[in-house]
Amino acid sequence: MFHKILFLSFVAFITCEQGNAQSTFSAEKFLKHDTYLASDKLEGRLAGTKGNNEAAAYIKKYFKKFGLKKFNNNYYQPFKIFIKPDINKMKSDSVSTQNVVGYIEGSDENLKKEFIVIGAHYDHWGWGGKGSGSKEKYTIAIHNGADDNASGVSALLSILEELHHHKIAPKRSIIFISFSGEEEGLLGSKYFVSHLPVDKNAVKVMINMDMVGRLNDKKELYMGGAGTFPGGVELMKKLGEGSGLNPLVFAGDVGGSDHVTFYKNDISVIGLHTGGHPQYHTPEDDTSLINSEGAVMVCRYIYNALTSIANYDQSLTFIKQN
Repeated sequence: MFHKILFLSFVAFITCEQGNAQSTFSAEKFLKHDTYLASDKLEGRLAGTKGNNEAAAYIKKYFKKFGLKKFNNNYYQPFKIFIKPDINKMKSDSVSTQNVVGYIEGSDENLKKEFIVIGAHYDHWGWGGKGSGSKEKYTIAIHNGADDNASGVSALLSILEELHHHKIAPKRSIIFISFSGEEEGLLGSKYFVSHLPVDKNAVKVMINMDMVGRLNDKKELYMGGAGTFPGGVELMKKLGEGSGLNPLVFAGDVGGSDHVTFYKNDISVIGLHTGGHPQYHTPEDDTSLINSEGAVMVCRYIYNALTSIANYDQSLTFIKQN
């Protein structure tokens, strides 16, 4: 109990210190990222398309701007996937795409050998239509995916900028990654976990953001997997105090996005989202519906979670949930 009190006091101190420091988070910056990624110009970011590649280039630009280091001298981790012929005007069922990945080296001589991963997929359903994951099977129209998942990528870039701004590296190293091929079956995260640039045992926790742009009136932020590492449930609840959010924290209930790939490989996870809505997987999921002020609250909460976990004093071990 004494150690638990010390731990929660440390979390409260860290959160207070970060809350008092000048912040780069803003609704305008979040909306700028989301507006570009969910623009008609990118045509729904279907993996293997020009729009998907342009989204990857946009993410890469900010990874470089905010000082992330490269693995294997490249921010891209290319891989091939299969798309059903004729979907989104595809001429071939085999296409090339890429994860976008970089890292910040930790400041502790020993703990920097451990890695926390934070990620969000950037692909969506392109023009939709029969054979895609669109809820409107026979509608051929751009599925911009402003919430799914331009919002998660916007949060990823916002959190990266904040971390870069503070210029103090956490104890553990942090990998930032934006996955492609999520919609086709978590393909980007499966490729990443199968081709990790670091030792698998060094990857301690994966934080995933998928649909975090539609915070509701109750300010509910849902998260699963908090019980997969020691003190996770207590941490995520404690970070909710003074955040303006209503965190709904589940020890298990891991969910169905890219973090599931990590969980199935015995890596602790937290999957976060702001809930479903009628526009999910339809052409109506547009930036005009994004709650950018709410998104800033979500970004700040996840930033505090990321830095708290990266600075964790106790060992980060995997705890399987039922």
